[in-house]
Amino acid sequence: MLNALTSNNFLIFTSKPMLHRSTIQLLRLPFSFFLMPVYWFALSMVPEVNLFKAILIFILLHLFLYPSSNGYNSYMDRDESSIGGIEHPMQPTKQLFYTTVVLDIAAALLSFIISVPFAIAFIIYIICSRLYSYRKIRLKRFAVGGYLTVIINQGALTFWMVYNGANTNTTTPFPWIACLAAAFLIGGFYPITQVYQHEADAKDGVQTISMLLGIRGTFVFCATMYVIAFGLLFVHFQYTLQLVRFALLQIFFIPVLIYFFYWVTQVWKHKAAADFKHTMQMNWLAAGCTNLAFITLFILNYIG
Repeated sequence: MLNALTSNNFLIFTSKPMLHRSTIQLLRLPFSFFLMPVYWFALSMVPEVNLFKAILIFILLHLFLYPSSNGYNSYMDRDESSIGGIEHPMQPTKQLFYTTVVLDIAAALLSFIISVPFAIAFIIYIICSRLYSYRKIRLKRFAVGGYLTVIINQGALTFWMVYNGANTNTTTPFPWIACLAAAFLIGGFYPITQVYQHEADAKDGVQTISMLLGIRGTFVFCATMYVIAFGLLFVHFQYTLQLVRFALLQIFFIPVLIYFFYWVTQVWKHKAAADFKHTMQMNWLAAGCTNLAFITLFILNYIG
């Protein structure tokens, strides 16, 4: 933003950034990458894709909805220790709050371009993300309630929005089993992101699902959620006579399994290994492999 200053009858222009560094950091745009697999998973299931709507949905989710949700959560939490994707978070300003409001309003209005049902679901997500973080309600305080809020919205609801929003063939049956698998995939991912934050969450009066389970219990629980997710995927691909694609998915997840079991052995030896560094390495690897897997399925559908 350019500000004009008068000095000796001359205009002096100074350049100031529109957004504070803390605002940009706490929107956590890179974190959208961790949630992106659900988008590609749902899109890979769409029989006839409307590319314009698919691109718009991608932008609404990853550049508006997720950053706004992250920013609002950071504004309410005012974290002083490491959070998802940021080792040293800055303190938020009021600008962060206003930025999240602008993002939500703009995204909600644009969502009507997709369809009215999509817009309603989109607004429901916004409301749930606010209830999750808002201090006077704060669903994240409750281990089970907060966990269910996350996996239903980031998993099942997002899958539903992408599938129905980008699908030009409204006569095709909705893949409920795949939608449920999306919820379990998020269910296996989410507790791992909390495993190093037990002390900070306890100070903030929050009991996460990871705190409830304990460090070792978190790993066992996440492994169980992924087994259920892949069991559901097997049922889906068997029902649709696409077991070759299910086998293809397994290849992409080999690096994730190797790192996960390596990390588990480290944590079983020393609980201190359940730290920010290992968590982020696991998240980047898992998100990268999962995105590539579902993008590959999408390409196969698109060219097939």
